[in-house]
Amino acid sequence: MDKFIIEGPTPLKGTIPISGSKNAALPLMAAAILGNSPTTIKNVPKLRDIYTFNNVIRVTGTHVNFDEEESTLTIDPANLAHLEAPYELVRKMRASFYMLGALLGKFGQAKVSLPGGCAWGPRPVDLHLEGMRKMGADIKLDEGYVIARAPKMMEGGTFKLEPSSVGATINLVLASVLRVKEFTIKNAAKEPDVVLLCKRLVEMGADIEGIGTSTLTVRAVDSLDGISTRNAADRIETGTFMIAAAMHPESEVTLTNVDVDDLGEFPDTFRKVGAEVEIGEDSVYVKAPAKLSPTSIKTEIYPGFPTDLQAQWATMMTQAEGKSSVTDTIYYDRFSYVPEITRLGANMEVEENTVHIEGKTPLKGASVMSTDLRASVSLVLAGMVAEGKTDVLRIYHLDRGYEDLEEKLTNVGARIRRTQQEE
Repeated sequence: MDKFIIEGPTPLKGTIPISGSKNAALPLMAAAILGNSPTTIKNVPKLRDIYTFNNVIRVTGTHVNFDEEESTLTIDPANLAHLEAPYELVRKMRASFYMLGALLGKFGQAKVSLPGGCAWGPRPVDLHLEGMRKMGADIKLDEGYVIARAPKMMEGGTFKLEPSSVGATINLVLASVLRVKEFTIKNAAKEPDVVLLCKRLVEMGADIEGIGTSTLTVRAVDSLDGISTRNAADRIETGTFMIAAAMHPESEVTLTNVDVDDLGEFPDTFRKVGAEVEIGEDSVYVKAPAKLSPTSIKTEIYPGFPTDLQAQWATMMTQAEGKSSVTDTIYYDRFSYVPEITRLGANMEVEENTVHIEGKTPLKGASVMSTDLRASVSLVLAGMVAEGKTDVLRIYHLDRGYEDLEEKLTNVGARIRRTQQEE
């Protein structure tokens, strides 16, 4: 098992290229099996979750070729015959559950394990199953598996997502594009990952109305064709590196290969901390302020503040001059990083779904333990401004969602080294 050894504090100076988005790529990969010909997806990151989902898809008989040098993935569903996604793979990653919608949509049947993934918070799949029942599918649970069946054409209807859910929106769209006369999703997620999926499905031949709004209406088409397309840049990686740049007063970083239109309201919120920010056509320049201003945030559905950036923001606020708070309205149990950051010297206290932070506190290196993907990267950010040596353990979480993290940060001045963790 690997760990990071980080020597701080270090300013960051230089250019960081942003990788393709894992969260956008996974739905596109699921959509590829709906086509009648191969689909090629460019700008796919080399991440553990991508490799896991490749294997989930391969189990069905689909041919998957990942050209890592070119960051290009080709998926050919011509020999897809095994309509199952097994527990030993699905348990590793929640997004594998997209196979339910894709297999049900294309073949009218599927057997998919209930998902695993990050070890925090209740993220039930009830909405996915209720929506599929509403469109006319027969859904049963059997020994940890979802068994789904549907007639050649389902009547459909209207289903309201309460609350709005990216995963459920994606799964319901995948299930309906080939198999439902007309299905309307109310309170649909509007995140860039959902918009990208719907646009690419339309390129494949799907009939989807209301893309980019909270009401999506899907009408079945006879077939879909494979396409060649580009995956989106990772907006969460972009935000993470913006925060990293702001945390040391001498940092100055340019992020390249950015899909700036996907950042929503984040740049405007970020400017409130005092950082200088310039948004280019596909780049973001950040110059850290001499002093960080305390700025409280609440997570919201897109285009509001992303829940996937709240741990990083709270970590940044430990270096701001004054009191601030971070409230997560999406997931109420996403604060496992707080005890670890306090081990480094932060003054943080969790109250229900809010962490209260009092800064500025000097951080001092220590050993800290990763518990999930975004918590892990917040520990790296803290380690880069802490005095001395910080060991970040269990970094396999990071390998799920950040491509070449230590290389990208080391190239702009960080001192990070990957090594074996002693048992």
